[in-house]
Amino acid sequence: MVDPRNDLTKQARTGSITAIIQLLNEDLAAIGVRARAVRDSDLLQLLCEAETVEQLEQSTLVERIRQILEFIGPRDIRRVKINSRLVREQQLLWLQEINRDPENQLLWCEEIKLARRNSFIGLLADLKEGQTASIKQPLPKPSPSPIIRHRRQLRRGMMAGVVMSGSLLLVGWGFYKWFGPKQADSTPVTPNAFIDASLQTSQPDAAGDPFAAAVRIAEQASAEGRTAQTPAQWLEIATRWQKASDLMAQVSSDDKRYQTAQNRKVLYRKNSEAALQELEKRRS
Repeated sequence: MVDPRNDLTKQARTGSITAIIQLLNEDLAAIGVRARAVRDSDLLQLLCEAETVEQLEQSTLVERIRQILEFIGPRDIRRVKINSRLVREQQLLWLQEINRDPENQLLWCEEIKLARRNSFIGLLADLKEGQTASIKQPLPKPSPSPIIRHRRQLRRGMMAGVVMSGSLLLVGWGFYKWFGPKQADSTPVTPNAFIDASLQTSQPDAAGDPFAAAVRIAEQASAEGRTAQTPAQWLEIATRWQKASDLMAQVSSDDKRYQTAQNRKVLYRKNSEAALQELEKRRS
């Protein structure tokens, strides 16, 4: 779409008085000045009107009008006579009025000569306006062929599969971390440090005796630790050692085996941690 202001500027450059006045008034409206114009041979007669004398300050207004007209560069117009007065009712024959009695009709008048518009700058401005006017809406992109659509759908399906697989792995890892055996902070112990529970002094396996139950579970974990190969087997061993440690912690402080139970509680827990380390080694 053509910018209306660019089209108006083009008309003003051809010498259209209507276009020149419209551009001047668009700019001068900011300071409360209204302009009218008549072409008198090669002279452009301008009448500038405002409500107050301050708005028509001569040097400021003249320079402003000069800059606007030299930017436009109207064809065949080199001289401009600027006339100013306080605003009056519309007068169609205002030029005849001010020519007849300029002293009483005008505040001041001044004739200026416009500098010739630099041809190179003018050419650049015309080209810029032409480019702005020739901007078109972007053409709609052609719809992809069925083969391209199929490839895109396949690519999206593969990405969805990767995301789903990653999600399942994360869920599985979280489930193991949440429900799996907990590791306590302690100095790592290797499987070689497992104590042979069969050499420990055992007490009668009385009903409700946590010490005896812990010794029995420790014996099983120790035996299984000699032949374990798979991660699942090491997980079972770690669980047994941890269970034995928990049972030792249940021994009452008034039991004569209390101090032994406290030592073995720590020892069994370290064995459980060592079994978990073996599990990680088998996985890697």
